[in-house]
Amino acid sequence: MAWIPLDVNGPQVQGLIQNLVSHHVAVTSTLPVFECGVPGRPKLQRRTLEAMSAESAQSYLTARAGVALDSPMTSLMRKEMDFEVAFVKAGGLLLGGPDPTGNGGVLPGFGDQREIELLVEAGLTPLQAIQTLTSNGAMYLGRQDQIGTLAAGKQADLVLIKGDPSKTIDDIENVETVFKVGVGYDSKKLIESVRGQVGIR
Repeated sequence: MAWIPLDVNGPQVQGLIQNLVSHHVAVTSTLPVFECGVPGRPKLQRRTLEAMSAESAQSYLTARAGVALDSPMTSLMRKEMDFEVAFVKAGGLLLGGPDPTGNGGVLPGFGDQREIELLVEAGLTPLQAIQTLTSNGAMYLGRQDQIGTLAAGKQADLVLIKGDPSKTIDDIENVETVFKVGVGYDSKKLIESVRGQVGIR
């Protein structure tokens, strides 16, 4: 909790950011994990809860209901958002992805989409947020020539979205087709195939 009183624009935090950037240290954002412990934030969407086993969903909802109204996570989440935006502005390489910690409410796929939405809420542009979870990850892995962006000769791992998330970030949830190595899969069928399974296997 020593993080809460620090000013992101103050010398300590700015010094940390400059040290990370100068040593080429990437930072991974897991904002959905923070959100699960913040009172007043939206609960998981129905589509996410339906993917969970009944026991896992109930465990999440019970933990969520027990979040104290004066939880320090409210300040911590805002601080983390401000830190990540400052890190990006300083030239840092920000990554993102779900992390199965906390109260069990962050699921792969759904968690990635929520991460992008929260990065926009934090202050990144929609394109910056999308790049954080696509091209930045490829760059960090040293695989930017094979994955991470659309270009001739690259591995065809991509999603077809109804809408334009570069303008309306909520459109990131409207996935119609998922392509893996060039083979397309119906997104609704994929989600239906795991209905009630997350937390069991």
